Amino acid sequence: MSDPIPIYFDVTWTTITAVIVLYFGRLLTLRIRFLQDFNIPEAVSGGLLCSVLVAIVFFTTDRQVEFDLALRDTLLLVFFSTIGLSAKLRTLISGGTALAILVACAVVFLILQDIAGISIALLLGENPAYGLLAGSISFAGGHGSAISYGQLAADHGLPGAMELGLACATFGLIAGGIVGGPIAKRLITKHNLSGDVSKQAFVPGPEETSESGPVTANGMLGSIFLLALCVGAGAAVNEWIGRHSSVPLPGFLTAMFVGIVITNFFDLAKIEMYKPSISLCSDVSLQLFLAMSLMSLQLWTLGGAFGVLLLVLVVQVSVTVVFSILVIFPALGRDYDAAVIAAGFTGLGLGATPVGIANMHAVTEKFGASQKAFLIVPLVGAFFLDIANATIIQLFIATPLFQQGAG
Repeated sequence: MSDPIPIYFDVTWTTITAVIVLYFGRLLTLRIRFLQDFNIPEAVSGGLLCSVLVAIVFFTTDRQVEFDLALRDTLLLVFFSTIGLSAKLRTLISGGTALAILVACAVVFLILQDIAGISIALLLGENPAYGLLAGSISFAGGHGSAISYGQLAADHGLPGAMELGLACATFGLIAGGIVGGPIAKRLITKHNLSGDVSKQAFVPGPEETSESGPVTANGMLGSIFLLALCVGAGAAVNEWIGRHSSVPLPGFLTAMFVGIVITNFFDLAKIEMYKPSISLCSDVSLQLFLAMSLMSLQLWTLGGAFGVLLLVLVVQVSVTVVFSILVIFPALGRDYDAAVIAAGFTGLGLGATPVGIANMHAVTEKFGASQKAFLIVPLVGAFFLDIANATIIQLFIATPLFQQGAG
């Protein structure tokens, strides 16, 4: 069979397609009660619809749609810059205990996720290293981690390791955006919880900040300037760290840290921040990032090992859902913030931090804002989770089980 003929979408047409996808995702949410009731993010519903259509084109015409995703990476930097610009030091201190609890819970969760993946591999008579790829490497770690470890595993004699990792990361990204909303709805309804918009210093959508004033041209220009400063300075810091350290940091993390420095300097200097404009930039960048990520999924690459992938997905989703309801929610206080955090944790535990943020955004749009959730979940997902995941993976690899498997 000949290679499929590519249909290439450059940056401009990729962006246009993402906007259309997002628009149709909102139309679907407005017209399908299920999507509303279970708080499915619009980018998830629209992005999945587009990826299905792209797969149909592939199977019916033997032509492969390829999107230029360069802008997607920039949107991720912008989004995490807005998270940094919301993180005032006094608020971070007030949420310190909850942050420590969530980090501790995340460590336990990563271990359980890897145990589940390894158990599946051993049950199927496969090398336990495949279990790590079907565990925290691909689910909590996402596509970047799956590619890095998958290539390393393939180089050490594990055929199909990268493909397995990418497939798990893809399914996890989809599942993370679907199950988070229903979890929050169940917890909120069962315990009769609600949020309060007026108590949140930063929220991810302009509709929730109407009390702070309208979005103006001057405010938007000031916000874009601050975001450009975060992205640019973050890139410079990241480059410097790369030259002087053997442990490079992801670009979005340094952009977020620059945002934290800026917002706390503004706080000390009593300089007003453009909250509604920054909130709008946050929402747009996040939604477009997710739309681009999901619409570019190549679903046909997942068909070869669908049975095994389905088993892995069912097990890992079950572990994540049970952990979010029975551990995260009680540990964080059984209140409204804890319910929103549970939805966010589901997204970052199965897919990626932006998926968790989108879950929380969909929940808070309907039930009210949660300052604590939007403060600690991005910090855990953007920083602590990656460090803990890398450490836990190395500890598993050092066990006799993996030394024996390598032999």
